[in-house]
Amino acid sequence: MSGPLVEQLAHLVGHAAIITEPQAMAPHLTDWRGRYRGVALAVVKPGNTTEVAAVVKLCAATHTAIVPQGGNTSLCGASVPAANSAAIVLNLTRMNRVRGIDLDNNTFSVESGCVLAQLQQAAEEKDRLFPLSLAAEGSCTIGGNLSTNAGGTAVLRYGNTRELTLGLEVVLPDGQVWNGLRGLRKDNTGYDLKQLFIGAEGTLGVITAAVLKLFPRPKSSATAFVGLTSPSQALRLFNQLRASCAERLTGFELISRLCLDFVLRHIPNTNDPFATPYPWYVLVECSESASTLNISGLLEQELGEALDTSVVLDAVVARSTAQSKALWALRENISEAQRFEGASIKHDISVPISAVPEFIARASAALEAAFQGIRIVAFGHMGDGNLHFNATRPLQQNDPAFFSQTGAINQIVHDLTHQLNGSISAEHGLGQLKREEILRYKSPLEMELMRAVKRAWDPLGIMNPGKVL
Repeated sequence: MSGPLVEQLAHLVGHAAIITEPQAMAPHLTDWRGRYRGVALAVVKPGNTTEVAAVVKLCAATHTAIVPQGGNTSLCGASVPAANSAAIVLNLTRMNRVRGIDLDNNTFSVESGCVLAQLQQAAEEKDRLFPLSLAAEGSCTIGGNLSTNAGGTAVLRYGNTRELTLGLEVVLPDGQVWNGLRGLRKDNTGYDLKQLFIGAEGTLGVITAAVLKLFPRPKSSATAFVGLTSPSQALRLFNQLRASCAERLTGFELISRLCLDFVLRHIPNTNDPFATPYPWYVLVECSESASTLNISGLLEQELGEALDTSVVLDAVVARSTAQSKALWALRENISEAQRFEGASIKHDISVPISAVPEFIARASAALEAAFQGIRIVAFGHMGDGNLHFNATRPLQQNDPAFFSQTGAINQIVHDLTHQLNGSISAEHGLGQLKREEILRYKSPLEMELMRAVKRAWDPLGIMNPGKVL
């Protein structure tokens, strides 16, 4: 596709940074799950903030919609255009520099196209830790993480992306550049503008760079895989470890037996940690920044007490880095393994930690009563109340028939989430997938406040239209 606008865009960023050939554009127009397929005038790949600003200014002048995109790992369709779109995809993966590291301030300044694993490595090379970690870290970018306020497996200790961010650089919908790249932990000078862009899924502007927190690298860590009878027992164990290990408790991941069955069935080189299957498991990670504490010994002691009091049924503690990675692979490959089992309807919900067992019990019972043979794939970050509560189709049902029940399944899960004062999107965002669904659970006032912000900051409505609102 070509035309005056595409030629103008090529003049701004260079012909090599414009993609218009359909086959080359295709990966940028389809989401990771293959659920959404859009169209675009072009994929534009600027190399710096000045080019981003020029592109956005041109799009504002021509009322052309913009879909910001990083690694395109969105799970809710936020990073691809709509099927009837006349937008450009603004892909930021060329902007992948670490601009600077301030070790005394424990921060680094990074561009939004940096792959998350690249930032973890950059921090490690300076004997620091950037703790954001999730399954897509080898391909997702920090700009996308910021735009969705990504969570991951270390939120329990370090917080989500919002809590790891001190400053942002953002290109506004009219092409102006807001430079908020301040590495300050205290700044009480009015509205904290960066918070509006974090989690906004590109609907208010284009994040081009960020100042992020660094932490001391842990001197030691311990990983354990634990078998239990129920989520209620997992909650008891969590409270015990929280009291004894305090901030050293870094991850606490809940896994149902069906999840483990799927991984063992479909993911090569995986092994069951136990000879006996258990109904539920937790993957526990503890880490210690001081060199004086034996963190493995502390975790083993606490698990021994939990065994003695029948809180847990069995436990294995990793004896090497390789064993720890193998245990984590059982958790990290659940989503991939589930793809082999047919259609699934996924839910990314959060409830108060205290309500996790009740939610699982009530939601499972309701779905199993309403849909014979449905398979519940429940796992997630129990330590912060975030569950991936997925429904896989019954073995006797085909994919289209199962997907036709999406609305009814969502209503059962989301209504219960709302009853328990939870959220229907804990870390994946709304995107296209939940844009209409959220209207059932947010008050009209709350929705109007969000729309008012959108109107004020993006009056032309060109920033990622059709997403969130």
